[in-house]
Amino acid sequence: MSLERDLSERSNACCELCSSKDNLCPHEVAPSSDGSLDQVVQLCEVCDQQVSGLVPKDVDHWRCLIESMWSQVPAVQVLAWRMLNRLKSESWAAEALDMLYLDEETLVWAEQGLIENDDLDDVKHFDSNGVQLSAGDTVVLIKDLNVKGAGFTAKRGTAVRGISLVSNNAAHIEGRINGQQIVILTEFVKRS
Repeated sequence: MSLERDLSERSNACCELCSSKDNLCPHEVAPSSDGSLDQVVQLCEVCDQQVSGLVPKDVDHWRCLIESMWSQVPAVQVLAWRMLNRLKSESWAAEALDMLYLDEETLVWAEQGLIENDDLDDVKHFDSNGVQLSAGDTVVLIKDLNVKGAGFTAKRGTAVRGISLVSNNAAHIEGRINGQQIVILTEFVKRS
């Protein structure tokens, strides 16, 4: 049997990360892939491009990792671990990463490839005082903010708990105010 047929059979003709059935292709899991079935995964075009760093990552797309990280295929586990590490500024990804267990050999493989991708995601978020923000922090608004489309003004002094960082924009964070998830400029908050 050919590699593509074996991959298709193993994955039920789906992307092994997001379960998409569109534009599937084999993806060798670096750094030392020998092209064997054990070191190759079947990915859709979207996952392949984002895993390779060819396009900015779409954080919402990667929520699929919450299910695919439980795959019994080590190569899939490695890619899930690497992507969760790249997304660990998101609270859901950090939680999933804490739950994911890799045996020692698989973890070494995963860490080797992560080193290559470290510089892809160096976006850092700072509050109005220059203090670095992390996912899950609590921030306080330093200015009244008119929330467009929501019909209310978020008042100065309002605490926003459990923020998320916008991975591709250092000037934006997300948080919940008055029950609505909104994007907030980092220049208008201070970490508490």
